[in-house]
Parts: sequence; structure tokens; C-alpha cells
Amino acid sequence: MSLDLPPLIRDRLQDWQAGLRALDGASKSTITAYGADVAGFLAFLARHWGESPVPRRLAAITATDLRAWMAHERGRGISARSLARELSSVKSFWRWLAEREGFDPTVVLSARNPRFRTPLPRPLAEDAAREVLSVVGHQHETPWIAARDVAVVTLLYGCGLRISEALALRGSDHPLPEVLRVRGKGGRERLVPVLSAAREAVAAYARLCPMDLTAEGPLFRGARGKALNPRLIAKAMERARMQLGLPRTATPHALRHSFATHLLSAGGDLRAIQELLGHASLSTTQIYTGVDTARLLEVYDRTHPHA
Repeated sequence: MSLDLPPLIRDRLQDWQAGLRALDGASKSTITAYGADVAGFLAFLARHWGESPVPRRLAAITATDLRAWMAHERGRGISARSLARELSSVKSFWRWLAEREGFDPTVVLSARNPRFRTPLPRPLAEDAAREVLSVVGHQHETPWIAARDVAVVTLLYGCGLRISEALALRGSDHPLPEVLRVRGKGGRERLVPVLSAAREAVAAYARLCPMDLTAEGPLFRGARGKALNPRLIAKAMERARMQLGLPRTATPHALRHSFATHLLSAGGDLRAIQELLGHASLSTTQIYTGVDTARLLEVYDRTHPHA
């Protein structure tokens, strides 16, 4: 947070961040990023105006001021996507501040986000996803480690978990229930059905694991008994990718994308997929409809070549 800001504004910024933590359940890293976005914006205004950005002055902000800030950010190489995130942080703070200081935040809240093209997720084909699960199981010469890696990647593809969510499971979660309660981003909880293949993969790992999987300890362990480092699963995916000739986008997170895309292709309901993935907004989940359409067009072009 910038030390050039007046004490009152620094206090307001800290109060806003505390509210995000308490009410929205945002993660520490997210709150830090939001705070840096807003502090940077306020520091720009101080330089742009030549005076401290106190509430009275902030209430009089103009659309021209906002355009000047956006031009400054783009001029220093900030992408349209990153600028949109910064503007979102600023709008959130402005809305909060206006309620407490009693001014109209419309000028900031009505600012248009910069346009950018959202890249589509890069899921694996269904046969490739199944091959990954098979190949991972034959990579390590130590049986329990091979079984562990299979269990983790099966949870990513079979349940749509994030790698952080899979590695956050505790010993008390074994044996896996038919429906698993998962705590995702922002502390949001969701219920995820667990396929029998995932339950069996985790059970196979637990039987072979030489460590005592205590109720409060991590379910997935490294070779020395500590919590499994996600980098080890990324390396297992790298090896599988090279063996199968898959693109560099075949990462652990691509298995989660594959879970969503394959469900949608099979006729899954978008709202239900949103709940399974733990997305706060349906618009986040709707990106998978673009993947499905892109695949359809790819198949069309391949099977109906243009003259």
C-alpha cells in the first residue's frame, strides 16, 4: 500500500480490505491484489491532481480523470485484461467509500471496462484424459507414489477439483463419501458427487501409503510424509504430456477444464456445472459453451472441407 496516501485514505483502504475479508471471504492474496490496485489508482490521482486524494476531492472525480488513468496504465504496458481487473477493484472500493462519505459514485461505477478477448480453456479430448490417468499410474517405480498421483489426477478430472482443493483434503476425508464437501475460492463451500473411480483410486493410494493418514493431517503426502507439493503433480502431468504427445496446455488445471467441457458436451446443465465447479458467477462457467462451439466448428471444418 502506498505510504504517499493521506492517513485518512489509508485507514479507509484498510477498513475496506477488512470488510472484504470478513464479509466476502476473499483470500489474503486476493485482498492484497485489490488493495494494490486501488492504492495505485489513488497514487496516480495524487500525481495527476497535484494534491492529496482526500474524500472531498475523490467525490469530485471526473470521467476525464478516469480516462487519463487508463491511458497511463496502458502506456506502461498493462494489458486490457489486467486493467479491467484494476478497474473492478477501484469500483468496489468507490462503492464502499461513497456509502460512508455520502457522495455519488456514478462517475466511477459507470466507467466501461476495456475490451479484451477471453481465451478459451484448453481441455483434453476424452480419450486423452483417460490416457493421462493410465500413464500417470506407470510413471513412478514406488507403488504408493504412483497410486497417489493417479488418485489426485482422478479427482481433478472425475470431480472437477482444483489442485489446491484436492491437496487440501484431510485424512478424515478418507474413505471418500459419495458426495464430498469442498471448500473452494473465497471460502465458498460446495457439494461434489464423487465417482466410484475416484473413490477407488483414493482407497488404493491409502492402502499402499506407508504413512499414518491421521484425521487432521493431509490426505496426500510427499515421500517424506509432509503435505504433497502441487509441483509434483504438475511434473507427473508434464511426463504424461510428453509420453502422449499432448500440447503444453495439458496441465493439472486442464483436467478440471476437461471435466466441465465433457459434462457440457454430454448434455450437462450449465447451472449445475457452475455449482459443481464452485464458480461464483454463471458468466465464468459460460466460457465452456465457447469451447463446445469451437470444437463443433473444428469438427465441421474437418469433415466438410471448403472447396
